[in-house]
Amino acid sequence: MTLDFTEAVITHDTLRIDVAMTLTLITRPGVVVDADGLLLVHTKAKYRQEPTSSGLPPTLRVELVGAKSLGCLVVRPARRTFAQWLLRSRLHGADRHS
Repeated sequence: MTLDFTEAVITHDTLRIDVAMTLTLITRPGVVVDADGLLLVHTKAKYRQEPTSSGLPPTLRVELVGAKSLGCLVVRPARRTFAQWLLRSRLHGADRHS
């Protein structure tokens, strides 16, 4: 299951998710994921969180709870669009040749 919070309308400050299956969370700045209440057994977990900026409180705190076995858990920020990737590639390429 994939939960995408990049364009979500957030009305509460905390969301509690009982994890029992493979889960992918796509976050945005201001969304903090807490997996301390999650027991993982034979589960691959990737947690890539964007650094918080300017010390502002998070807009949403996602609490993952429960027991998860055999599967994977991925928490990541949204991917760049092709245009964003392309422009960044050109900037890095220009820096290398100068």
